[in-house]
Amino acid sequence: MPADLNESHDDGATATAERGGTYRERATAALADVPHEPGARKPDPILVADGVVRRFGGLTAVDVEHVEIQRNAITALIGPNGAGKTTLFNLLTGFDTPSEGSWTFEGDPISKLSAHKLARRGMVRTFQLTKALSRLTVLENMRLGAQGQRGERLLPALLPFLWHAQEKEISARAEELLARFKLDAKKEDFAGSLSGGQRKLLEMARALMSDPTMVMLDEPMAGVNPALTQSLLGHVKDLREQGMTVLFVEHDMDMVRDISDWVIVMAQGKIVSEGPPDAVMADPAVIDAYLGGHHDEPLDEEDRAMAEPGGLHYRHEEGPATSAGTAPRHEEGRA
Repeated sequence: MPADLNESHDDGATATAERGGTYRERATAALADVPHEPGARKPDPILVADGVVRRFGGLTAVDVEHVEIQRNAITALIGPNGAGKTTLFNLLTGFDTPSEGSWTFEGDPISKLSAHKLARRGMVRTFQLTKALSRLTVLENMRLGAQGQRGERLLPALLPFLWHAQEKEISARAEELLARFKLDAKKEDFAGSLSGGQRKLLEMARALMSDPTMVMLDEPMAGVNPALTQSLLGHVKDLREQGMTVLFVEHDMDMVRDISDWVIVMAQGKIVSEGPPDAVMADPAVIDAYLGGHHDEPLDEEDRAMAEPGGLHYRHEEGPATSAGTAPRHEEGRA
């Protein structure tokens, strides 16, 4: 990563504009003709997965036939609880081993690589529960994210002149990133003293220390107070404008609609829908995944009569009838 991050960002934005608009505009144009269907082929995929299956005993948590992630775009991975989103993340990033399947990153097979080797190739991730080292300072946490540190090897560690200059460069880069994420005032504080939202910012900043090509964010807004939400959103968007690819898991549909170029929907371990945010939100398969099949259709003539205008009640399967219009019918397994 360049030493002067602000200058690098400005130059990158200018170069992008000269090539035909912002990265978001280019991503929108590139994805405009992609079919809105599961496993859709992308014009320039950075990550391609085939036949990815993960079983836990008799339970199949992930069963993804084919999926591609478009380069230089923000892709959201959504779905109801238990859909297999985080399990798929763990598989793709080397934190879990598949029962079957393979995938490539930048055209190279990576399904058998460990997490640290993937990070060296440019794929990094954050976690829903942050992994900051609480008893190290914020700055020390940042330094750990840098790749290829000479002082980490035994013999060079005994000869400071071999790594002292590099450590200064790493510290300077860490401080610039902390300033960008507005954590510079906390650099000497223990990471354990940060709030939940500040830890999310620290984890994202630390991921950038390795100068990644692709950043994978597992529920970046989980546990973040509203005061920091907009700041985190801005940083996610900024990753794309610096030319990175972003894949993130999120439950907040307003956030998904705001920042994503493409949305992939999982349910019961499978991909059930793909497309731009607005198209996906209106997809019957997505509504079915979140609410259950035929969630708004009366089951019989009696239900239909009660649901019509003038009907007295909506029947509630788990309790007494309620006044008309106050609550729809809920049945076990349909929520």
